[in-house]
Order: sequence, then structure tokens, then C-alpha cells
Amino acid sequence: MTGKNRPIIISHRTNHEIQTMQKVLSYDFTSRINHWVIALAMIGMLGFGLYLAYAGLPRAERGDLIGMHKAIGVLVFGFGLWRVFWRILQGFPKSLSVMPAWQETASKLAHWALLAGILLMPVSGIVASLFHGRAIDVFGWFTIPAQAELSWLASLGSGVHQFAGYGLIGLIALHAGAALKHHVYDADPTLQRMLRGCSEADSAGETHQDTRGAGEVKG
Repeated sequence: MTGKNRPIIISHRTNHEIQTMQKVLSYDFTSRINHWVIALAMIGMLGFGLYLAYAGLPRAERGDLIGMHKAIGVLVFGFGLWRVFWRILQGFPKSLSVMPAWQETASKLAHWALLAGILLMPVSGIVASLFHGRAIDVFGWFTIPAQAELSWLASLGSGVHQFAGYGLIGLIALHAGAALKHHVYDADPTLQRMLRGCSEADSAGETHQDTRGAGEVKG
């Protein structure tokens, strides 16, 4: 056919291209599980630490709870290593909303700071305990032996554990607030993609427009 009678083939994406786009814009199932498990673990441990610090517990009771706190911390560190490794391997999905450059930069810095905190908190606590001459018994499964006492290193670990904890509380509050801002004010699926992933319709307007049936012809 020639001229006006020639059909126009409307451009479309293949299924592979759609899946690739959704991977760039969304979180996979493993990433979502990792996120919520470590989020609950870190928030729980921060709350546990504040309770130990400010509840005014008797010495004996506090000592038993500190031992439990340390044991859980070792397990959180193990899972945290996996969580950080998987996030770096997968990369960060693109933003689903248009933000000023400073907000994009702040968002990336906050995400990296949260990942660092996932590892820094348990490592600093473990270092403080071991180099203060105190072994860590992980629920009777195994024991991390105490090291030769190094008071400066134990003090450094304790100080980092304390102040990084306060910083992490602030970062978590900021992170949660930003997620709610995206959900309520911006009305974009940023929060939804961490709850259930992103559907094709959620991902982006251009993706939705381009996913028409293969071989569609407009006369």
C-alpha cells in the first residue's frame, strides 16, 4: 500500500521490555521481605536499647537483658549483611515522582546512611562487648569469645553504638515521613511498591501508554 492507505504500526514494548522497565522502577519480592524484616528488627532493637538505657532496671535483670540484646544483635548483623549485599546487587529503583535535585540527593544519602546503620549498629555493639573482655553467647548456639581488653576500642564501640543509635532513630523517622509524603501528598506509588511491588499501570505513564497489543494497526 502507498500514501494514505498505508497502515500505521503503533509502537509498543515487548513483554521483556515491560518486565525490564518494572524491574528498574520497582522492588522484587526478596527486596521487600528484606526491607520489612530488617526494619522491624532494627526498630525493635533500638526500642530495646532505649529500654535498657532508661528504664532503671535492677542490675541483675538488666544484665540478663543485655545478654539477650547482644545475642539478637549478632543475628541482626548476619541478616543485615545479606540485606545490604542484596540491595547493592540489585541497585536502587528509579524515583516514581519528579523531585528537585536536592531532594533526589538527600534521598540517596539517606538510603545509604540507613544501609550503613544496619551494619554499624551491631558491629559497634559487638566490638564494645568483645574488647571489654565480655564474650557473646548467642542463645547457646555458639559463642563469640572475648578478646584482649582494649579500653579505647571498647569505648569507641560503645560511643558509636550510642550516638549512631540516636542518628538511626532520626533517619528512620525521616524515611517513614518521606514515604508518607509520597503516598499522601504526591499520590505516587512509592510506598505501594515496597508493600506489593509496582504494577505496569503504577510504574510510569509512558510505560502504560506503550503497552498496547503487538501488531496493532491503525488504518
